[in-house]
Amino acid sequence: MDKSVKDISIVISLLNEAESLPELHTWIRRVMEENNFSYEIIMVDDGSTDSSWDIIRRLSEEDKSVRGISFRRNYGKSAALYEGFKAAEGRVVITMDADLQDSPDEIPELYRMVVEDGWDIVSGWKQQRKDNKLTKNLPSKLYNWTARKVTGVKLHDMNCGLKAYRNEVVKNIEVYGEMHRYIPYLAKNAGFTRITEKPVHHQKRKYGKSKFGLERFVNGFLDLLSLWFLSTFGKKPMHFFGFTGLLTFLAGFVCALWVIIEKLVQQCSGLHYRPVTEQPLFYLALVALIIGVLLFLAGFICELISRSGQERNRYNIKEKIK
Repeated sequence: MDKSVKDISIVISLLNEAESLPELHTWIRRVMEENNFSYEIIMVDDGSTDSSWDIIRRLSEEDKSVRGISFRRNYGKSAALYEGFKAAEGRVVITMDADLQDSPDEIPELYRMVVEDGWDIVSGWKQQRKDNKLTKNLPSKLYNWTARKVTGVKLHDMNCGLKAYRNEVVKNIEVYGEMHRYIPYLAKNAGFTRITEKPVHHQKRKYGKSKFGLERFVNGFLDLLSLWFLSTFGKKPMHFFGFTGLLTFLAGFVCALWVIIEKLVQQCSGLHYRPVTEQPLFYLALVALIIGVLLFLAGFICELISRSGQERNRYNIKEKIK
């Protein structure tokens, strides 16, 4: 084992958590020293307006294991984690929130599960949440059930901030937008399928208030749909748009043909008939035909964009024998 490589990188994204940072740092340091881990703490300040960055500066002067990244404005948790992952050098990367709701005492077991048991990701599972049941617990259960069904990743708490990753995982995924909620799914799509969870202790928030409201569940669902679509059809958009366009076009064609044939049969039989242009079904058929053609064209355009993209031949290679 390379002795120069640290055991653990702890990545902490934060926004206006000045009150909790000294206590969190002391707690982490105690756990690291008790277990003789070599470590680094990377604190990413996501545009705080309080004294968080001043405290990070002071902590880094007192403890050389503390590193800091400060954004000029608030970009979101995904951006903070992306920069933290890029800077992380440890064999195992631990993410946690700065609000003291995640317990650093969980870190040794998370580390062991990655290093000794061979898991790519170990996600925390807050079985006994200390949040409001109506505004947090119930929506969280529905959100996680939907995420399990769509992604196929069997985690009870997909959005738990306390997670452990093999370093290779965080270096091979791109976290953007608000996709931090779905890092296990991003990792699965990148080929890291050894994903498990561990029940962790969840504490009540000691300082400040939550930065997330109920809107995160709506945004999370929309992000989940986007991620599912991109992972399923991102490199083969014609499979979606072409198939959907073909079905829509055929439905419109059959409806138009039905209206015309019905009119001709009634006309030949000497029965009263309505002109084709007076029948609502005819116009619905025209709309379906047009939408079908547009979807087909959208598929072709997306294929052209996909084939000219820089990521079209980017693959995660596990190992090479030369």
